[in-house]
Amino acid sequence: MSGPDPAVAAVRQAVRAQLADLPDGALVLVACSGGPDSLALAAGAAFEVGRAADRGRGLRAGAVVVDHGWHPGSASVAARAALACRGLGLDPVEVADAGEAVRAGGGGPEAAARSARYAALDEAAERLDAVAVLLGHTLDDQAETVLLGLARGSGARSLAGMAARRGRYRRPLLDLPRSTTVAACASEGLEPWTDPANADPAYARARVRAAMDDLGLALGPGLAPALARTAAQLAEDADALDAYAAALLATAARPAGNADVASPDAANPDVERPDAVTLDVATLAGAPAAVRRRALLSALRAAGCPAGALGRRHVLAVDALVVAWRGQGPVHLPGAVVATRDCGRLAVARTDRASTRADDTRE
Repeated sequence: MSGPDPAVAAVRQAVRAQLADLPDGALVLVACSGGPDSLALAAGAAFEVGRAADRGRGLRAGAVVVDHGWHPGSASVAARAALACRGLGLDPVEVADAGEAVRAGGGGPEAAARSARYAALDEAAERLDAVAVLLGHTLDDQAETVLLGLARGSGARSLAGMAARRGRYRRPLLDLPRSTTVAACASEGLEPWTDPANADPAYARARVRAAMDDLGLALGPGLAPALARTAAQLAEDADALDAYAAALLATAARPAGNADVASPDAANPDVERPDAVTLDVATLAGAPAAVRRRALLSALRAAGCPAGALGRRHVLAVDALVVAWRGQGPVHLPGAVVATRDCGRLAVARTDRASTRADDTRE
């Protein structure tokens, strides 16, 4: 008796590896758009959960289909994807209408859709008590993310691409090319939906995908795997720098009178913290520039600067207060945050707290 198609086997093996550490009785949700990547992932999750049940493990697998409302037929596309997931044996299967959230979002359609999608997935995971959400990003998606970051002049963390695991989210297919998911769907008789936005030059991701094709012709085969390897190596570097930056912030943190003080964690910038940071300048100045500036970026976020609005120029301006002090005035930052230097300390706070902090320290 012959085994499954190699593409199907590759998807199943990748999913199996991501499910191996989950406890018995755990619910896993697949984020399914109906495209080849997420549909192949849904099929792999359904098979592996059934296989686990045969071996006495009580894993469960469901799916969430997010309807972004981008086009008039999006509801029918979502319904079709949900039907396919149910046909694979996934349960529960839900459709989340995120159209209103996408239309109300800011930062462009892609950013708005991403925010709305993760909000819908988070809500479903919390409500259904799911321990993991599987995402269908592939090696090609990773390569496109790196190329997009290069075009934007991003740092190592952005160029590190998408993490295989972050919180409840897991990306089993990150080492598999898109051609594998397409082949897996064909082998299993699944009919994926092709999103026209993937070829619409109005979207940055579509333009990057086209550029990848052109670069592949110019540079030869293997470009996507090479970019993915670069991402993996940079992820290791970024993790190390984050750890050093977190240690530097912990060492440099100082109390600041009556203001609440945050000792920001560079490795977990999304955790909510007090909106005031005071740091010892001498401690910061003694650190390598790469570590110091990474630490400052984390401190600015902890003080209330929106992550998406912060750029390298902001970090360099604050860094100048540390290593190029000439008596310059405060640095005004996104999110109504101000950085000042007084008495050998760097104070970063929202402007509604600046007067309080200025009374606490004077040069």
